[in-house]
Amino acid sequence: MSDHTVAIERHYGRGGLLDRVLAALQEAGKDVANLSIDDLAPIDEFHSRRRKATRDLAVMLAPNAAEHVLDIGSGLGGPARYLAQMYGCRVTGIDVTAEFVATAADLTRRTHLSDRVTFQQASALDLPFPDASFDRAWSQNVAMNIADRARYYTEMRRVLKPGGRLTIQDVAQGPGGPPHYPVMWADTPETSFLRTPEETRALLESAAFQVLVWQDNTQVAIAETETERARANDGGHPILGIHVVVGPTFWDKARNGNRNMRENRIRLINGLLSRG
Repeated sequence: MSDHTVAIERHYGRGGLLDRVLAALQEAGKDVANLSIDDLAPIDEFHSRRRKATRDLAVMLAPNAAEHVLDIGSGLGGPARYLAQMYGCRVTGIDVTAEFVATAADLTRRTHLSDRVTFQQASALDLPFPDASFDRAWSQNVAMNIADRARYYTEMRRVLKPGGRLTIQDVAQGPGGPPHYPVMWADTPETSFLRTPEETRALLESAAFQVLVWQDNTQVAIAETETERARANDGGHPILGIHVVVGPTFWDKARNGNRNMRENRIRLINGLLSRG
């Protein structure tokens, strides 16, 4: 692995993740041997807007049961399991963090979806698949850790079949200045590689993707965050949540993320693209 890849894996892999997740699920009264995707939604949707974002992107991508979807940067596997459960498609997830891959596979077994969803450790810059392997591709909140965006998008295009579609959710650089750190994807600027929405779109088009839908969901995310904050203030912190994954730094990172959106330092972008 490159030094950069090692740094990213260290950022996300803290050790003991599966044990923490299962302990939180048990405390919340879940049957950990027979979990549903809804049981896991508060904890395995490790990206902005969580299940709401996954649902919106899934409607946009709209895979069918005969298709094979690649989830690039699959994390704990929440979106991959959602796609398989709701659309009947096969999903292969890749992630550079070994602990995420192992946890995703275990949770998928507990949701009885292993026949349709698999995971492996791999880099988004060197996808271990032949050309034109997938009907559709998916990536949520991954690009922020990738400096070589041109190669990232070229690899996405390479593994898609002609006419295949890609849907993304990206955190982009806003005009308000650099983000306040730490944030969910980086403790310091050294592992954060934001591009503006305009730069992101231009790089995708340079990789021979056609933009079909381009949305800025920043204000939607801000409104949803305010609603969640008010609910938390009324009832305290829930047992299940992304804090189980991130650990003690979660609350500082969440506050900075909200501040960065309000100060226009980051933007939240969704896109649907077609491989030319």
